[in-house]
Amino acid sequence: MVLLVALGIISLFAVVTAEEDDLIDHRAPAPLLNYSSISLPPEHVPYFLYNNKRVAKQCRLDPLCPFKDALQDLSACWGYEKNCDPRKRFSYPACTKADPAWARSLDAAQELFWKQADFGYVKERRSELKTLCKASKPGDSSLRCSSHTRFCKATNLYLDLRKPRRSHERYKEDFIQTGEIGGFCRLNKRSLAFGGKHNSPLQSWYAELQTYTQLDFHPIQDGHCDVVIEKPSVFMKLDAGVNMYHHFCDFVNLYISQHINNSFSSDINIIMWDTSVYGYGDLFNETWRAFSEDNIIHLKTYDLKRVCFKDAFFSLLPRMRYGLFYNTPLVSDCYSEGMFRAFSQHVLHRLNIPREAPKEGRVRVTLLARSTEYRRILNQVELVNALKTVPLLEVNVVDYKYKDVPFLVQLKITSNSDIFIGMHGAGLTHLLFLPDWAVVFELYNCQDESCYRDLARLRGIRYVTWQKMDKVHPQDTVGETPAPAISPSGPSV
Repeated sequence: MVLLVALGIISLFAVVTAEEDDLIDHRAPAPLLNYSSISLPPEHVPYFLYNNKRVAKQCRLDPLCPFKDALQDLSACWGYEKNCDPRKRFSYPACTKADPAWARSLDAAQELFWKQADFGYVKERRSELKTLCKASKPGDSSLRCSSHTRFCKATNLYLDLRKPRRSHERYKEDFIQTGEIGGFCRLNKRSLAFGGKHNSPLQSWYAELQTYTQLDFHPIQDGHCDVVIEKPSVFMKLDAGVNMYHHFCDFVNLYISQHINNSFSSDINIIMWDTSVYGYGDLFNETWRAFSEDNIIHLKTYDLKRVCFKDAFFSLLPRMRYGLFYNTPLVSDCYSEGMFRAFSQHVLHRLNIPREAPKEGRVRVTLLARSTEYRRILNQVELVNALKTVPLLEVNVVDYKYKDVPFLVQLKITSNSDIFIGMHGAGLTHLLFLPDWAVVFELYNCQDESCYRDLARLRGIRYVTWQKMDKVHPQDTVGETPAPAISPSGPSV
C-alpha cells in the first residue's frame, strides 16, 4: 500500500513537472532591437549611435547588442552635428597650399573644402532647412526644404495621379497641377515661391512642388487616399543610367541625403520620378541594393490613384549648381578622406564586396581596356608588356563590358587594386572604390584636366596623368583619342 502511494506521488510530480516544462519558453532571449537592420560598416557604427541616442541606450541595456565595442566612446561624430567636437569628427581635409583665388590661408582653404565637398556640405544643407508647410498638431502634414528646393522632407504627403499627363519628357514641369500635391498644414506660399531660382530638372524639386497645396482635408484620416504608403519613401530624379560617372552622382547624392535625414535603413521605397512613358536603362542596377531591399518603383506605378506617403524625402539631385560631384568647383590643392570615402565604405559593405589586404612585395595593377571605337589605347599590347617587365607588378587587364563582367564583379576587381590605369572616360569613376592607399593613373585626360583629378581629390586617393606630351602620339583618324607611347623602361610621367 505504501509503495502504491509513493508511486502515485512520483507520477503526479512527473505530470506537474511536465506541464511546467510545457509552460516554460526555452527559446533564446530575443534582442531588444532588430540590429540586423543597422547594416553599416563597423567603423561607421559609433557615428550612427552618436546620432541615434535611443538606439545607443537600448544597446547598453541589451546583453545581445552586437555594438558593445562602439559604446566605449560615443563622442565620434560625422562633423555636421550641432555639438560635434571638431577633434572627434570623421575627417577633415588636407591642403598642400592656399590658392589666393580661393582662400588666404591653409586653415581657410581646409574649411572651404570641407564645406564644398565633405561633411561640412551636409551641415550647410541642414542649416538651410526651412518649414514651408507647418503642421498644427501631431498627425498633420508638413513640408521642409533646403535652399532652392534641392532637398525636401514631407510627412503625410498627398499625391493625386488620377490624371497623369505623360509624354516623351522625363521631367515635365507642369505634370502636377494645383491641388494634386499637398498636405493638411499651413502653407507659406511666399517661401515656397522663393525656392524656384534654380528651377531645372536635375537641379531642383521646385517644378514638382510649386503647386503644393494647403488642403482643407486630412488626406489619410479623412479617407482621401486610394493607397497609403507606410514605409519611408525617397523620391529621386535620375541622370543617365548607362554612364557610371553620371549615374553615381545619383547614388552619392542619395547617400548625402540620408545623412541630412539621419536615416540609413534599407527598408525603404525608392521612387523614380519620371513623367515620361518610357522605362529607364540602368547598367548599375545592383547598386540600389546598397540603399533599398526592394526594387526601384517607377512613378507611373501609381498612375490613376491618389497616393499618400506618411514619410518621404526628395533627394538631392545630380546636377545641382555647386552640388556634388558633377562639375563641382573645388578649392585647389586640397583633398579629403571624408564623405566620399564613407560613401565607398557604405556601398562596398552593403553589397558584400570583399576587400583583401595588400600583398606584401606585390603591387596589383588593373588596366581598364576600352573596346569602343574611341578612347582606345592604341598600343595597349606594348603598354602591358612594358608593365610586366617590372617584377613587382601583378598586371590585370580588364574590359568592364556590363554583359560580360557583372558590376559586382567589377567592384571586387577595382576594390582590390593598388594602381588603376585607364583612358579618360566614365569607367574611371571606379576610382571611388579603390583602397585608401591606391593610385589612379589617367593615361590621357582628353583636355578635361579636372574631371577625374577632382573626383580623386574627393575620394582622397592619389591621381596622376600623362605629363610628357612628346610621348603621346595622336592617331590621324578624326575622333580617335591619342595613345601613349611606351619606352622600353615603361611609361614616363
